[in-house]
Amino acid sequence: MRAKIVSVALSGALLPVVLTSIPVAGAVAEARPRVTAAVPAGAAAVVRITEGQVAEARPGTPILYPAVTSCLTVTVRLADGRKAGAHASLFQVPGEYRSDGILAALKSRVGGRTVRAVEVRGAVGAWHPGYFTKAIEAYGDGEAVPFPTAPDPEGIARAVADGLGQPRARVTVQDVPDGDMTVT
Repeated sequence: MRAKIVSVALSGALLPVVLTSIPVAGAVAEARPRVTAAVPAGAAAVVRITEGQVAEARPGTPILYPAVTSCLTVTVRLADGRKAGAHASLFQVPGEYRSDGILAALKSRVGGRTVRAVEVRGAVGAWHPGYFTKAIEAYGDGEAVPFPTAPDPEGIARAVADGLGQPRARVTVQDVPDGDMTVT
């Protein structure tokens, strides 16, 4: 497979893009790293956290949680101004964290640093607090998967507080409409 590198203008910046031919039947496609755009001078950087991912943002850097529909986002505000975030999905995205592992990954990311606040936002009514301890995919044949009969922000707050090892009073929960969510 031959590749050709060209430059494409996007928002005033030239970005290298790799063009390849489509493989013929029987050929094996090669995995390529994602092309990421350079942030133009003067533009604010954004940390993008998609479903099943955990990441951290430096002070002053917003976090973008794209396409929050049936998901919950968990943003930990640290005393040094950093933010650590997790995008918890009802159903596991291949290669990413399940809902029953995402809080442990976020807790690990935070480590022993001082937490000022924990903000949970998203589709509160779609979530049973137990999904943070046993993901929907973890139930076997014949096992009843719990489902929410009403929004339970208090139960979600307790589950997140327990999963992160934080006091319940530090956690807030808010139901928000579908769409992209930016935390500044």
